Amino acid sequence: MVLFQARLVKAFQEAGVPIVAGTDAGTSGVVPGFSLHDELELLVAAGLTPREALAAATRLPAVWLGVDQERGTIEIGKAADLVLLDADPLADIANTRRIHGVMLNGRWLDRATLDAMLLDLAAWNTANKDRFTWPPKR
Repeated sequence: MVLFQARLVKAFQEAGVPIVAGTDAGTSGVVPGFSLHDELELLVAAGLTPREALAAATRLPAVWLGVDQERGTIEIGKAADLVLLDADPLADIANTRRIHGVMLNGRWLDRATLDAMLLDLAAWNTANKDRFTWPPKR
């Protein structure tokens, strides 16, 4: 994180400005999901606690989007989308990378399933990489 950005995060935090994680916002070169781990680590490096960084990626976006009655926290009646980790992210925010499984739309995806999905995606990207270069290859 650039020093200016780290100072800005810290100043916002001290002023009580809600910080919302946003690396999955469709920015070119930013890989949704993977980049969020980097952002959480950068937020902690800038002075947020791991708990505050996790709130920036879960509860606070739901509040900001006005969907906090449906998602953003684990509560009865809310959407059951969540990530189960093999280690405590409050002890070390890098533990968000230690994904055991994901509950998505009521469907459990274990580590083996996630790995298979990633391999399928990598194969598709490799097979189609020339379709997305500029200028297009003919």
